[in-house]
Amino acid sequence: MTERGPIGPVLDLRLDALNFANKPILREIALQVGRSETLALVGPSGVGKTSLLRIFGGLETRYEGSCDVAGRVAMVFQEPTLLPWRSVRDNLCIIAKISPAEAMDALVEVGLSERGDAFPNTLSLGQQRRLSLARAFAIKPDLLLMDEPFVSLDPALVEEMMALFAKLRAAHKVTTIIVTHVESEAKRLASRIVTLGGSPGQIIRDAQNEAA
Repeated sequence: MTERGPIGPVLDLRLDALNFANKPILREIALQVGRSETLALVGPSGVGKTSLLRIFGGLETRYEGSCDVAGRVAMVFQEPTLLPWRSVRDNLCIIAKISPAEAMDALVEVGLSERGDAFPNTLSLGQQRRLSLARAFAIKPDLLLMDEPFVSLDPALVEEMMALFAKLRAAHKVTTIIVTHVESEAKRLASRIVTLGGSPGQIIRDAQNEAA
């Protein structure tokens, strides 16, 4: 993955193929994502959504083609990838490289201002997801990647987390790509919905979301 300057799209993908052990996972995909856009990547399980997200984030390099990202990338994974031996505050300071005061401001944004000295394993799953969001936004990314960020939460908590994400996105104006298999999440959060299908995976639909 290479980085470009501030002119042009935040992400410009020209994928020829992605194969694992000679098995084709993704075929030709061309995709650009503009600034302040929120794109939902949807499709059936096993079609290559997470693999594509990992290409965007520079975590998957075994592909043919090019992926140019303009600026800094942050990722929110399905399961919170927190540092269990460091405090909630330190999880922000160390990963986002911010001061303790800045970390506390970030915790206030996600409703965790009183848990700065706690350790991640003492937090509920919902609180851990809040911390993951706080950490991602604290990095001040140009591109935020989210892989099924609300999975395993009950419906009321999903609603709460989607509202929190929308609030943070509006405050920070970050370009976002969300992988989800839940159509209602895509329609509520995204300005554009890209659908993957087939085997190997490819884009079968790319449309602006009229509901956004």
